[in-house]
Amino acid sequence: MDSNASPPILPLSAGQPAASSAAGAASTAPISTPAFRRVISRLSDSTRRSLSNRRPWSELIDRSAFSRPDSVSEATSRVRKNLSYFRVNYLTLLAAVLALSLLSHPFSLLVLLSLLGAWCFLYLFRPADPPLVILGRTFSDRETLGALVLLTVFVVFLTSVGSLLISALMVGAAIVAVHGAFRVPEDLFLDDQEPGGAGSGLLSFLGGAAVSAGPAVGV
Repeated sequence: MDSNASPPILPLSAGQPAASSAAGAASTAPISTPAFRRVISRLSDSTRRSLSNRRPWSELIDRSAFSRPDSVSEATSRVRKNLSYFRVNYLTLLAAVLALSLLSHPFSLLVLLSLLGAWCFLYLFRPADPPLVILGRTFSDRETLGALVLLTVFVVFLTSVGSLLISALMVGAAIVAVHGAFRVPEDLFLDDQEPGGAGSGLLSFLGGAAVSAGPAVGV
């Protein structure tokens, strides 16, 4: 027997570190991709379903259908009927006013996007295992939720972002109210409208998103 013969190399020792590192990378994935895709799919389907109930913009801006209301009660009745008929158009108008306000204030837009990213990556789509660790401290799901809620309250109510959002919504609501009060609804076929419409699509998305977010946290 040759005393200088080298011992045989075991092939298992080379594969174990790679396998363990791959398992560690899989377990520390920052986002649950299937749950995130389900929520995005639900959002897309709900938006497409709601926009399908949008009324033609030519009806909304038909100049021959505008007249001054004779009383406050008549204006209120017009607003109520027009809200029921043009609700998707009005929501689109509010979203456009809000988007223009945010685009004209890039810092506020960046803050809101950062807040949304924090909710998505730290709570909504983060796997339950391993727990969240920041600066060597481990945070439970309840602590993470409380911190995000406090951060949201601070951003929305105690910074210029909140005033920007409120002012944009007020401007949009004023436009909708003025249009609804002066738009004569007699030529609108309100009886042909489905009772659910865009509102039911939005509520179904919110309910579905809540159901999807629950398994996403537990994955």
